[in-house]
Order: sequence, then structure tokens, then C-alpha cells
Amino acid sequence: MPSIVLPPKPTALQKPHLNLAVVGHVDNGKSTLVGRVLYETGYVDEKAFKEIEEMAKKMGKEDFAFAWILDRFKEERERGVTIEATHVGFETSKLFITIIDLPGHRDFVKNMIVGASQADAALFVISARPGEFEAAIGPQGQGREHLFLIRTLGIQQLVVAVNKMDVVNYDQKRYEQVKAEVSKLMKLLGYDPSKIHFVPVSAAKGDNVKSKSPNTPWYNGPTLLEVLDTFQPPPRPTDKPLRMPIQDVFTITGAGTVVVGRVETGVLKAGDKVVVVPPAKVGDVRSIETHHMKLEQAQPGDNVGVNVRGIGKEDVKRGDVLGRADNIPTVAEEIVARIVVLWHPTAIGPGYAPVMHIHTATVPVQITELISKLDPRTGQAVEQKPQFIKQGDVALVKIKPLKPVVAEKFSDFPALGRFALRDMGRTIAAGQIIEVKPAQVQIK
Repeated sequence: MPSIVLPPKPTALQKPHLNLAVVGHVDNGKSTLVGRVLYETGYVDEKAFKEIEEMAKKMGKEDFAFAWILDRFKEERERGVTIEATHVGFETSKLFITIIDLPGHRDFVKNMIVGASQADAALFVISARPGEFEAAIGPQGQGREHLFLIRTLGIQQLVVAVNKMDVVNYDQKRYEQVKAEVSKLMKLLGYDPSKIHFVPVSAAKGDNVKSKSPNTPWYNGPTLLEVLDTFQPPPRPTDKPLRMPIQDVFTITGAGTVVVGRVETGVLKAGDKVVVVPPAKVGDVRSIETHHMKLEQAQPGDNVGVNVRGIGKEDVKRGDVLGRADNIPTVAEEIVARIVVLWHPTAIGPGYAPVMHIHTATVPVQITELISKLDPRTGQAVEQKPQFIKQGDVALVKIKPLKPVVAEKFSDFPALGRFALRDMGRTIAAGQIIEVKPAQVQIK
């Protein structure tokens, strides 16, 4: 039985690669739209889809068929049927696009901030249906939270799909109203709405996803796939010093210690002298592998297994960072960061002690000082030394890690300079590191 979502075609691997996050409130049609896009670009197995379609028809839920593509894919993944396809992807005429961390995941917000694959662009799905739209961008709405989030992560490339246009009879007035409200929220977050494409779509019926729809004669802009095709893949930071956060450590008989992770910056070559911090252990790179293929060198974006001589399994753990011995990753004594409070039931003051998730590390931290409250649009300080900060606030704060952890300035190493603060099973804040006071590290 083939997987319902097809693996990348040979043509895809020749194209530049872009990571896309799909965001928006629950029930606004994210899964249906992703299913529709995969279907329209030829990335859905026809036979498996026919089965789903017939099942949906029998149940009188024809519009659900496209959403069920992802449900079926998730089931296959959980049952271990599709080992190779952990992400789903599709092609536009110029790009191969991977959809990272499918929505609806309970740790979605945390994964968006510190996930292994960082988003280069975002597709924001908002429903035009009365009631659904208002809930999505209201104070408790995930739509609002996700917009805050992509702004905090510095995602500039954004397209807004105004979905369920079929439900509102393709009413231009409703579309314009939704567009105006979302634009207002975007302005507040410092986006320029005039530079962002809004596309009226119906994920269920297919309007304006791949081809222009006769149902919206009043809309003369590009289709959703045409907009995605204009996005630019990011440059790869090969010229920066090596940083590779460790996801896993294995001992392989006859080979020794293998550390697994994704190279974020720099280049890793066989024969390099490397150091793993915080433990400050030095070793030599014997070999590098990816998907069971030997590599002479690994570059940013490569997920690799690195066989290291001189470092034992007990010396390193998930959350440590591998660098070159001549440019050691920074262990933080204290950091200054800009944070956005995404959710908190009351208020946060000095002494607050959440858990920080940064690259692959998880450490307890304490906010030791609230330096200033900032205007989210300009980044300028509006209040010095506030007593407390609350949901929706942007602030400059001092944070002390209560255990050793590698942290870098966001401007130097974005993947090691952004973090989530979690407490009570929720993501409380997203942050970017402005300054790091380094701790003393003794190389062993």
C-alpha cells in the first residue's frame, strides 16, 4: 500500500528548497487547504485518495476528503508505515516546498519557535465564515497568537489565504472586511499589509488554489500557488563558524560514539577537531553520514550523524552543541533578550522561573530583571524597569539559566538565539537573544 502523500519526485530535488509553516486558528481549514495543495500539485496517491473520497461521500462529508489526506498521512506515520516521509512537500514551478510540523500538533507553538526545521515563509489561513473569523483573531484566538509568533520569528514572507469563500457565496464585501481586519492586526505587529498577498480561496472546492476561479470575477490577483512561487529561499550561512545542536547520541558497535543533529551554520568536514559544549569535550570527526550515505562535508540544513573519536556517549547529551575547537560555542552565564508574552493568566515579574526551550536544549531559567517594556511596532522602550509584564507585552529582560546551556546572539546565530519559555504546559513567551554574558569554559 503506497503512502497517501508521495515522496519528492526527481524534479523536486533539482529545485531550491523552502520551508513553509501553515498557521491559523483551529477549524479555519488549514488541513483541507494543505490536502488540496498536495492534490493539485500531484503529490497525492490517486488510488488512496479515491478510497477516502468514496468514504467521505458515503458519510455525506464530501468536503472533508482533502482534510482526511493529512489524517491518513498522520496515521501512517504513527503506525510507522511512512518512515521516510516525516514532512510533506510539493512543487511549484520554481520551488520544492516542505510543510514543516503540520498544524494541530499540541506542541505546535513550541515547535514553531525551536523546531529543527525553521520556517522561511508562512501561509496564514483565515476563515471568512462569520463567527469563525472573529474567534480566530479575537484575544484568545490562535490566529492572533500564530501571527504574533511568525512576527517574533522574523518571518517576512507571508501569504494570507482567506478560506471558505464558498460558504459566504464568494461575497467580495466579506472578503474585503476580513482583509481589512487582518491588515489592521498586521500593522499593529509591524508588518506592511500592502506588501502581503491576500488570496480568496476555497480549500474544499479548489477556487484560486491552482487556477483562477470564475466564482471570484472581482479578484484579479495571483492564485495561491503563484504567490508561493514568488517566495525566495534563504541563503545558507556556510561562512559562519560551525554550530550543530545535538538531537541524539548513540554508541555504534565498532564505530564508537555517533552524535546526530542538524548543522545550523558553518561547514563540518571529516578530520575536523571539534568540541562539544557545555561539557567542553574535544574529539576528532572520523566520518559524517546522512540517510546512510557518507559525506565528505556537511553544510547548513543537513541532518547528519557524526562519528567522533575521543568523546564517549556518557560525555554528551541532547541539547549540547558541537563546534570547532578554534571557535567554541558560547555557554551563557546570563542573557539579555527581547520577549513577546504570548500567554499568561496573570503577570510576570522578576524571579519568574519558567523552562527555556532553545535549539535542542531544555533548561530551567529565571527572569532576573525586567529592563524595559517596548513598543511592538518600533521596538523603542516605552517604560523603563516595569514592575511586571503581561500577555501581549513585548519587553527587554535579563534571564539567568539555572543549568549550563549554549546560547548565542540571534543576530550571529539565529537558530541558537531564539527560544520559547514554557510553564503550565503552555508556551508563555517567544524570545530573541540580544546579548550574551559568557560563562567560563575549561576545555577538557
